[in-house]
Amino acid sequence: MALSKVVILSVLLFSFLVLDLVEADETAIGNVAQDGSPSGKKIDCGGACAARCQKSSRPHLCKRACGTCCRRCNCVPPGTAGNQEVCPCYASLTTHGGRRKCP
Repeated sequence: MALSKVVILSVLLFSFLVLDLVEADETAIGNVAQDGSPSGKKIDCGGACAARCQKSSRPHLCKRACGTCCRRCNCVPPGTAGNQEVCPCYASLTTHGGRRKCP
């Protein structure tokens, strides 16, 4: 009698563990955008763009363009220049003239 209760309790606990893992996996999959960047957590665009544009010759223009790109992509490449491959969405945005929009 006691052994059957232990077995039933073990099966129930195992079932809850499996359900919890499945829900966690679905949540993680749902938080990834099409470009591979996490969409569930918003980054601080102001801080990221301030760091990105700190050495720019036109910092206000740089921060404005960077802020637009950051809000659209939820990503800003590290450093003050380059590293575009880290954020493909950020690198793919262009102006009407075909030039890169994001600094």
